[in-house]
Amino acid sequence: MSASNDWIARADRRIMKTYGRYPLVAVRGEGCRLWDADGKGYLDFLAGVAVNNLGHCHPKVVAALQQQATQLLHCSNYYHIPSQIELAEILCEHSFGERVFFCNSGAEANEAAIKLARKFSREKHGEERYEVITAVASFHGRTIATISATGQEKVKAGFSPMLPGFKYVPFGDIEALRAALTPSSCAVMLEPIQGEGGVNVPPPGYLRAVRELCDQNGLVLIYDEVQVGCGRTGKLFAHQHEGVEPDLMTLAKALAGGPPIGALVAREEHAATLGPGTHGSTFGGNPLVTAAGVAAMKVLLEDGVLENCVTMGEYLRGRLEEMKSRYGFAREVRGQGLILGMELSIEGGEIVKTALERGLLINCTVGSVLRFVPPLTVTRAEIDEALEILDGILAEIEN
Repeated sequence: MSASNDWIARADRRIMKTYGRYPLVAVRGEGCRLWDADGKGYLDFLAGVAVNNLGHCHPKVVAALQQQATQLLHCSNYYHIPSQIELAEILCEHSFGERVFFCNSGAEANEAAIKLARKFSREKHGEERYEVITAVASFHGRTIATISATGQEKVKAGFSPMLPGFKYVPFGDIEALRAALTPSSCAVMLEPIQGEGGVNVPPPGYLRAVRELCDQNGLVLIYDEVQVGCGRTGKLFAHQHEGVEPDLMTLAKALAGGPPIGALVAREEHAATLGPGTHGSTFGGNPLVTAAGVAAMKVLLEDGVLENCVTMGEYLRGRLEEMKSRYGFAREVRGQGLILGMELSIEGGEIVKTALERGLLINCTVGSVLRFVPPLTVTRAEIDEALEILDGILAEIEN
């Protein structure tokens, strides 16, 4: 039995089957490459689902973790943590934000945003303000509150009743959003680009129109940037392309370059709603992950990563567009920076499996959209190598 097969057999006996796992046992990563327990290498264009924005084991993130691990692994949030303070300062300096709450994941960050929006709205407007409007095809997490906020029925199956107080409208349709408003509305929660929903980009001007609608009706505007933040679109935060700022923003995934972290970034007025005892997290913002976060953010801001994302994103998109023109089952290429999707008229699951067998890691969302989220440090040569593999698979389907 191979080393990989041994690990898989052991997993089958003990690990809950909450994932449809592929037969890959990951043991080492460097940059855009991942290796399995048998020594086979892969080009990783999934990047831990947009977590490894700096590639696997970026040396500056690793060094920060190693240094911090020798000093202090954990400290209660009853006390002040220097790396947590420094990371909050970086986030606020480079965004609309004035205060940050740290947690451990995107779902936790979105839970915090929902709690804050409801409490803020009730204190400012009265008890009837509690309803959060989100988008069809959105994805905001796996907790009861965040699947209630998510506009996809498949993630809710078997977990009813959902948390009340959520309403869903088509993404990109400002008139549908306007029509959904009621005296109970308190917030609008959107991904600037929908990732799990199929790499859906809103029409130009939509985010600005949403901002204006929120201002006119006293609504809290929340941007879920868990997947598209931290440089993924070529700017530090995806909403910056439109020049429209939210009241609250949630981050996670790539914020610390790999270690688990989440953050809620807020304006001062809104942040004041959550006083002592209203919210918390035992591990949120602990010394280890925030030290990694400081290092990761400095790399993003200082080492040309955003510029590379723009350049390589344009190159990858151009190559995918050219590929689309040659295959009748390829419908559309969409996205921004290095979150790109190719929508197909056929199911994409088998393409993903074949790509893995041939050394390329991608995934498929909503059944028919191939999603590409490589590290933002990806090179032209790595893109060419990846698309050579993909092109060969698509050519076999066409023929």
